[in-house]
Amino acid sequence: MPDGDVTSIGPLLWWAFGIAATAIFYSRFYLQWLASEIKRRSVVPEFFWYQSAVGSLMLLALAFHTQSPLGALSHSLNVVPYTRNLVHIWREKGRLTPAINWLATSAAVFVALSAVAVVVIVWRREFAVNADASSEAARVNWIWLGVGVAGQVLFGLRFLVQWALTEWHRKSIVPAVFWQISVLAAILQIASYTQRREWYFIIGTTATLFIYARNLWFIHFGDEDAVLSEKG
Repeated sequence: MPDGDVTSIGPLLWWAFGIAATAIFYSRFYLQWLASEIKRRSVVPEFFWYQSAVGSLMLLALAFHTQSPLGALSHSLNVVPYTRNLVHIWREKGRLTPAINWLATSAAVFVALSAVAVVVIVWRREFAVNADASSEAARVNWIWLGVGVAGQVLFGLRFLVQWALTEWHRKSIVPAVFWQISVLAAILQIASYTQRREWYFIIGTTATLFIYARNLWFIHFGDEDAVLSEKG
């Protein structure tokens, strides 16, 4: 194959990969929405967590390729709460063995440590790029990255709260505050991604806002407790 064909197919493959990663990760909330509409209460099916793990790892790879500092940070440690939710679901359904528990936990730790290395590499490059930019351009860039990081801190906080409740109750639980934090965090991240024109993350994050709001409607006005929603 001529060199020109090789160089032209690379961006196309990454474009297709980005579309697939965005679809897998962000469509999980539409699966969750469908399950909630069927049961008329806010529920999170088991498959949600599988989609979360696979899609997040794909988006981490995309963030590394595009050198997106916020994208890398956003998908660095997610696999840990995703795995812990699955562990508790497997336990509740009688499918958890000591071997599966050990393998799942070990894999989550390994992936999380590898993801941290990716974050360090991407952020070091970002510091280098801003060091070469004008002071005004660097200032604006860091301000908007700060907005995005604030959003990511909130995203992390929602899963910290959800994870803590899950560990406490020994089963997978999502509180109403999870969805409330999600709305605010998504708005902050959309603003940051928009300033940097990172379209995969803009489209995916924007698509989840309606789902967050719909879950809040189910929790406060649907046929379930106003505080907690139990996963199906």
